[in-house]
Amino acid sequence: MDPLPTIDQALCTGCHRCVEICPTRALDQRKGKAFMRFPDLCTYCTVCEDICPANAIALPFLIVLAPGLPSPRSIAGER
Repeated sequence: MDPLPTIDQALCTGCHRCVEICPTRALDQRKGKAFMRFPDLCTYCTVCEDICPANAIALPFLIVLAPGLPSPRSIAGER
């Protein structure tokens, strides 16, 4: 899984709000729809997701457990 914002082109209305508010200018528009133009610039700040009126932008979060930490099951006393 690529941990970058995903933009659902079917939901995007092309309002341009995410492009305007992106602090790193990682987003742009093509053919009236938002897209990730510079993925390396994305800081995962979630501003684009928060401002999108169509809920077309999703930021997936990947949870990674550090090695050596107890699993949630062992903490809860399950075996």
